[in-house]
Amino acid sequence: MELLLQTLLNGLLMSGIYALVATGLALSLGVVGIVNFAHGEFLMMGAFLSYLLFAFRGVDPLLSLGLAFLAAFLVGGLAYQGLIRPVLKAPELNQMLLTFGLAILLQNLALLLFGADTRVVAPPYQATTLSLGPFFLGAVPLGAFLLSLAILLLLQVFLTRSRLGLAMRAVAQNRLAPGLLGIEAERVYLLAFGLAAALAGVAGVMLSVMLYASPTVGFTFTLKSFAIVALAGLGNLKGVVPASFVLALAEALVSTYLPGGGGLVEAVFFLVLFLALVGRAWREA
Repeated sequence: MELLLQTLLNGLLMSGIYALVATGLALSLGVVGIVNFAHGEFLMMGAFLSYLLFAFRGVDPLLSLGLAFLAAFLVGGLAYQGLIRPVLKAPELNQMLLTFGLAILLQNLALLLFGADTRVVAPPYQATTLSLGPFFLGAVPLGAFLLSLAILLLLQVFLTRSRLGLAMRAVAQNRLAPGLLGIEAERVYLLAFGLAAALAGVAGVMLSVMLYASPTVGFTFTLKSFAIVALAGLGNLKGVVPASFVLALAEALVSTYLPGGGGLVEAVFFLVLFLALVGRAWREA
């Protein structure tokens, strides 16, 4: 029983990063209306930014969070203006191919700059653990989980209380009516895409300490985010958190009770994705 509860705790803590990345993807998909296969690359960029600042300047990852947010927001905004905006009215296949090509470009650029080796940010508190009776919690995973929830809470307040947040919700619900009320859709699209990239960039900083930074880590989290968004329901930001816990828990259970079954983790992931897509098709039927 203790092993099961410890596994549940591990899955819960990991679900924070999943929710943060998936929320960004849900924003770009729900507001901008584009399937962004390069979303995880902003996470990868945040992870390497954290590594570079720590390795060459000794900057603590906690201090890198704000820089990663701003850098990813800027890069995301530039990507929207230069690449995404011209294809917003193009067929969905063209949009997907464009973002997939952008993901490949950023991956290979990272490979040229950093090589294929994984990099880890190891601050003094990385291996610190907290005991909760018979259970042990890593200080970094716990901090990342709490910080992710705090960011998601602030995002919820932004979307429900601020003028720009309400404009984003309005555009997500109806792309024509907000223009009649004086809302500039292009400005909202730019903000939503940049904010989605910024959330992924912050998650990348946390990931660089919890796991590693790698040129290919972004694609993995893109796939997981798609599974979470499909499971939560498109446009349902509130469903992202429980859907993230479902995926993280499934992975934790497989890793704990089937050691060495790494392929089964991917099998569980694709099973969750399949069930989410079937459930969505059933609801729309």
